[in-house]
Amino acid sequence: MISVDWTLGLQFLNFIILLIILNKILYRPLKKIMAERHETLTGLHAGAKALEAEIDEKMQRYQQQLSDAKSQANEERNKLRKAASEEEAKLLAEAHGKAISRFEAIKSQVANEAGEAGKTLKTEAKSLAEQISTKILGRELA
Repeated sequence: MISVDWTLGLQFLNFIILLIILNKILYRPLKKIMAERHETLTGLHAGAKALEAEIDEKMQRYQQQLSDAKSQANEERNKLRKAASEEEAKLLAEAHGKAISRFEAIKSQVANEAGEAGKTLKTEAKSLAEQISTKILGRELA
C-alpha cells in the first residue's frame, strides 16, 4: 500500500530535480537540434522548389526556342521550295522555248527539203514520162 509520509515529498522533489536536469542536458539540446534540422529541411525544401521553378522556366524557354527554330526551318524550307519551283518553271519554259524553236527549224528544213524533193520529182517524173511515152509509142514525142 501507498503511505503518505515524508518519502513521498522526497520522491516528488527527486522527480522535479530530474526533470530540471533532463531539461538542461537532454530536452533543450534535442529541441535545438530538431529546430535546426527543421529549419535546414525547410530551407532545402524551399531551395528545391526554387530550383524546380528555375528548371521549369528553362524548359519553357527551351521549348520556345525549339518552336521558333522549327518555324524558322519551315519558313526556310518553304522559301527554298518556292525558289526551286520558280527555277524549275524557268528551266522548263526555257527548254520548252528551245524545243519549239528547234521544232520550227526542223519543220522549216523538212518543208524546204520536201519542196526541193517535189521539184526534183517533177523534173524526174517529166523525164520518166517522156521515156515511158517514147517506149510505149515507139517514137519520140515532140
